[in-house]
Amino acid sequence: MRESRRGPLKSAVPSNIVSPVRRCSRTACGRSAVATLTYVYADSTAVLGPLATYAEPHCYDLCAEHSERLTAPRGWDVVRLTDGSAPPRPSGDDLEALANAVREAARPPERASGPAGGGPRGADQAEVGRRGHLRVLRSPDS
Repeated sequence: MRESRRGPLKSAVPSNIVSPVRRCSRTACGRSAVATLTYVYADSTAVLGPLATYAEPHCYDLCAEHSERLTAPRGWDVVRLTDGSAPPRPSGDDLEALANAVREAARPPERASGPAGGGPRGADQAEVGRRGHLRVLRSPDS
């Protein structure tokens, strides 16, 4: 047997720079992976879930940007699974409650003296009720 002039075969990537952190599977993307994409061909479904414990050969690891922008082929469904550790996104009710709290905090303090209507409206239009930024005014006849 002859020895090669180049010496023993070497790896294309030196082992001292291989990172234990899994990287995004998209070409030219070096960001760390946060989600795993799996295709279920029988159901025409793409399943995007939290990063799998082990790298599987038929799964794709994606970074946050690529997992948010994921689209499936025409006629396919995308199922996005969330893990319990991620904070939930605010719902419409949460945002409405926050808006009401801001409105309440911005409301000027009520004066103890003077008519119930107070201010530029005059005494004939007293405020009966209020919901958010809407006011119910008493009729001038009553």
